[in-house]
Amino acid sequence: MTKRDPGLYDYLPYTNRPQIRWPGDARVAFWVAPNIEFYELEPPKNPARAAWARPTPDVLNYAYRDYGNRVGFWRMLEAMKRCGMRGSVSLNVATCEHHPEIIQACMAEDWEFYSHGTYNTRYLMGMSEEQERAVIQDSIDTIRKHTGQKLDGWLAPALTYTDNTLDLVAEMGLTYICDLFHDDQPGPVKVRSGRLTSVPYSLEMNDVIVYNINLVQPRRYADILKRQFDRLYAEGEHSGTVMCIPLHPYLVGQPYRMAAFEEALSYITGHDKVWLATGREIAKHFNDHYYDAFAAAAQPVGEAP
Repeated sequence: MTKRDPGLYDYLPYTNRPQIRWPGDARVAFWVAPNIEFYELEPPKNPARAAWARPTPDVLNYAYRDYGNRVGFWRMLEAMKRCGMRGSVSLNVATCEHHPEIIQACMAEDWEFYSHGTYNTRYLMGMSEEQERAVIQDSIDTIRKHTGQKLDGWLAPALTYTDNTLDLVAEMGLTYICDLFHDDQPGPVKVRSGRLTSVPYSLEMNDVIVYNINLVQPRRYADILKRQFDRLYAEGEHSGTVMCIPLHPYLVGQPYRMAAFEEALSYITGHDKVWLATGREIAKHFNDHYYDAFAAAAQPVGEAP
């Protein structure tokens, strides 16, 4: 029979679930996920995907992304500080060596670090299980060495995977992933051992999709973020929801885009009954209080003939 479902999670309709209650009776668990990335100018070749759109060396696109680490990050950091918002850093862990000043600035604000692979120009597709395990272990070791934090979260580099990725992440002691874009609440992930939760990330709120794909203007992006929040805040009165804003400093950190981002961030953080959380905190609360109930209530996706 043809496989019609990835088998990574069971089905649980949004309107018929165990109720979630966040700390402080918050309606929305809100988190911001800056992607702090490093793109190599001439990375090792992957047979499945080219790292750059233009012939190597693609100095244009390398320098465009380097703007984020040189300028955009620092502008974004100050806006988040003014709004009292910690970040959960989706980190290419090699950045710890390339730009330790960025890591130190995040640590000073009590930000979380989770893994976005080694470099954003090194993909998981085509890796053996042993090779992929080594990548995950390097993330665990590098984040512990440079930040003192246990690695809990995973977002695959450039959103590339193998059939083993989520199983390995769970086996190696991580607690949550951001690679599934299927829900507005956390949910159990089916892995061969361990316990793993999907914490809602977002492609729709992601500044790469908004600015580079949908070609949205900054003021419109602010409106989109507010409308997303308003709906999730209303629905969260019944059962707690999650809102994430994934960011890339080379995009959101452009001068003409910052005011709109900070306006939306101030709007969201200015509401009561909003839990200003990290990805790790959301995953822990769900795992401690709701994982088993959600797993018991969900059903496998049916197979049609």
